[in-house]
Amino acid sequence: FARNPQLVIDFYNARRRQLLTAQPNAAHHALARLADHYDVRIVTQNVDDLHERAGSRQVLHLHGELKKLRSSVDDDYVVDWTRDQTLADRDPDGYLMRPHIVWFGEAVPLIEEAVRLVEAADTVIVVGTSLKVYPAASLLHYARFGVPVYLIDPKPNADVSGVEILAQTAVRGVPALVAELLRAAER
Repeated sequence: FARNPQLVIDFYNARRRQLLTAQPNAAHHALARLADHYDVRIVTQNVDDLHERAGSRQVLHLHGELKKLRSSVDDDYVVDWTRDQTLADRDPDGYLMRPHIVWFGEAVPLIEEAVRLVEAADTVIVVGTSLKVYPAASLLHYARFGVPVYLIDPKPNADVSGVEILAQTAVRGVPALVAELLRAAER
């Protein structure tokens, strides 16, 4: 970004336009349905808004949000953004805006909040991750002892003690698990 801000801006403008054509899938919708019966807190590494569009209300975007920009100098100056960004887009002090995305090598400012959410959870569901990107991959280790932890991934490459692995895609595995959890709530 420092060397070629236009290249980076163009990349994220294309992602933002692409997001406009994307739709929430069955997994997004199932998690939103689950929130009708449980206090569901979603921690996502994804930078899209598909959880929100599916109806989820409590979503923590660990790696930022595609539909937001922030000041390149003041990390606390963040604005909603749905159109293309240009080099002319500046914060109130005149500094260039940048995508509100956590880039490789940057700190993950919401990691402590994510840890608190996992520590407080009665059930942890991990979906579609290799468990190789840190610090996010460490979150499941903050689940309290005895709390059910599920990993839904078609090709899980992690053997984590105490984790029930559902070797399915998110679109198949999440709705199935949600249906099971909702049946349990009815009992």
